[in-house]
Amino acid sequence: MSIGWNDNTPIYRQLKDRVIGMMLDGALKAGDALPSVRHVAAEYQLNPITVSKAYQELVDDNLVEKRRGIGMYVTEGASEKLLASERERFVREEWPAMVERIRRLGLDIEQLLRAVPGAPA
Repeated sequence: MSIGWNDNTPIYRQLKDRVIGMMLDGALKAGDALPSVRHVAAEYQLNPITVSKAYQELVDDNLVEKRRGIGMYVTEGASEKLLASERERFVREEWPAMVERIRRLGLDIEQLLRAVPGAPA
């Protein structure tokens, strides 16, 4: 998990988003353990409270479960839940802006599909 922090978003949120990205990419699967708070804090020179806050939000979202004394683990169905919510968020928040930009540029769907590597011709 190589991380470059930005100043626009709290670090705990960036860390949470990185873990979510790893779940969506399949790097973390149901039942996998998250690195310990101490390990992440030491590796990325973060305050352990910052790491704990990110992990707690994942627990609150039911994406990770705490197993007392042994660590944090990805819950069953976390990837599917994330994928569904990310798709819904994309359609609600990002897609309308993209459609407007496509319209302004005068592009059509065939042009866009031809420009995508590996897309059907």
